[in-house]
Amino acid sequence: MINKNSPIPIYHQLEEYIKQQIDRGELKEDESIPSEREFAERFEISRMTVRQAINNLVMDGYLYRQKGRGTFVNKKKVEQELQGMTSFTEDMVSRGMRPSNKLLSFQIIPADQKIALQLLLAENDLVYKIKRIRLADGFPMALETAYIPVSIVPGLTEENSNQSLYRYIEENLSLSISEAKQEIEASIANSDEAEDLAISEGAPILFIVRTSYLLDGTPFELVLSSFRADRYRFTHTMKRI
Repeated sequence: MINKNSPIPIYHQLEEYIKQQIDRGELKEDESIPSEREFAERFEISRMTVRQAINNLVMDGYLYRQKGRGTFVNKKKVEQELQGMTSFTEDMVSRGMRPSNKLLSFQIIPADQKIALQLLLAENDLVYKIKRIRLADGFPMALETAYIPVSIVPGLTEENSNQSLYRYIEENLSLSISEAKQEIEASIANSDEAEDLAISEGAPILFIVRTSYLLDGTPFELVLSSFRADRYRFTHTMKRI
């Protein structure tokens, strides 16, 4: 409830109230929330205060707007702990979700200077370039472009590239995967990313550059990914040394 005598701003109290309703299932996914007027009358607060709370929840991905229809509860974000190394497919399966891919392109190209440097190749060495949309339960989660050395992962085809790459490498090629290093930064969707991810141009995304390594330290994959910030959250537990 709203406590007008609390030092906590009223708009923030309303945000927490709506979040609790979502967490308890009182407001369900894709269900419309009460109007600004209804909230204002229920708690005897200004519509400007209500608007600020709702705007913040839209920006944080808890709610979304549809022009002419109202404001609705967004689908819950998928959380990934930044510990352990799993593929997208393995991660979604572990959450009880159905992973799938929409392949946009599958090519074998000569590595340019930047890709060659990242994968410790000679410039113009051949790499697979695989661009695809990653989906969970049919919903677009990320746009991904992967570069993989042909010399390390021979025999990759459009068909088996749609499966878990890590499983293919470990089971079909008997190679051992060791670790990955990744950089994460906040960004905004360009027109191509917006179209592929079914979001608005300029919407927030998480841009990730990930390099994966075999047990002997050989890099075998460079992946550039744009994750929907309203559907994906990365978490990390830190312990005091």
